[in-house]
Amino acid sequence: MFKRGFKSWCENLALQLRKRVGIKNVDPFDPRHLAEVLEVSVWVPEQIPGLGQSDLHVLLKKDSANWSAVTLRLDSGDLVIINSSHSVARQSSSLMHELSHLILEHKPARAFFADSGLLMLNTYDKHQEDEANWLAGCLLVPREALLHIAWQGVSPSHAARKYGISHDMLNYRIRVTGVEKQVNHAARAKAPSRR
Repeated sequence: MFKRGFKSWCENLALQLRKRVGIKNVDPFDPRHLAEVLEVSVWVPEQIPGLGQSDLHVLLKKDSANWSAVTLRLDSGDLVIINSSHSVARQSSSLMHELSHLILEHKPARAFFADSGLLMLNTYDKHQEDEANWLAGCLLVPREALLHIAWQGVSPSHAARKYGISHDMLNYRIRVTGVEKQVNHAARAKAPSRR
């Protein structure tokens, strides 16, 4: 799925970026802070000039489930628009995903308006999406932070709140990084033998 070394590179980059902004490896990383460092503007639909109430209704009510975030490459710089009707955790994940595309220098998808008036993508690169998902997860909760959560015995609900992520994201990261297996193995090794 990923080229050799990609996952390790993402973990290392997550730690390097934390150091760059002056936070510890086990600290939460607000994607808006990263956006500032990367000089990426972040808006919600309510901030888009000239967007009427009917358009906002479609974006934030009627079709809210159909989009999370979009990145626009403008002459003035990059702009990410996130869906403000989604939970804070989902907005955080969506923003970090979009920032990951920029960090990875992915080729942007092209969009067009269909005859029905819907905005459609005419390109979709699953490999790029998978890479951005992986990097976003590393940036939000790197493996080192996951180990810290596990060793400290922090409850999943508290950890998810602290890192501003969903329970699903936390559980996914614990599972795919092997942290759960590592912690369980270490706990079994420390347990007294019963003879």
